[in-house]
Amino acid sequence: MQRREKMKIAIGSDHGGFLLKENIKDFLDSLHIEYKDFGSMNEKAVDYPDIAFKVADEIKKGTYEKGILICGTGIGMSIAANKIRGIRAALCSDVFSARMTREHNDANILTLGGRVIGTGLAREIVLTWISSAFSQAKRHIERIEKISKIEENE
Repeated sequence: MQRREKMKIAIGSDHGGFLLKENIKDFLDSLHIEYKDFGSMNEKAVDYPDIAFKVADEIKKGTYEKGILICGTGIGMSIAANKIRGIRAALCSDVFSARMTREHNDANILTLGGRVIGTGLAREIVLTWISSAFSQAKRHIERIEKISKIEENE
């Protein structure tokens, strides 16, 4: 049996997602999951694309396996992160979507809305997302390859 390396997560938020990010960090600590916080470090207003690009770049480089981004709605972070080649950021507000985005879309960044969902649901979503694996079904692989080909031509 091959030993799997410990998961490493890049996490970041803007001011609207700061409080939820801090809660999720506590949750990751309780699960003994290694992470690095790329900001924001308080509730002072920041531009979400700056944080999204930092986290997405770390995922693209392979420094971190997965990322979690949080802003007020999760929408801005998702849009910004998906501008980086190789990133598949998915906004999730429910557990089913969190599982499906890993199993079918091999999402490498989860985005959450700090002003949209509560901490209990956010923790369930994070746990489901980090625990779910890409299905490796041929149809899903082919669909992701189509997305990658489009990115290569941009």
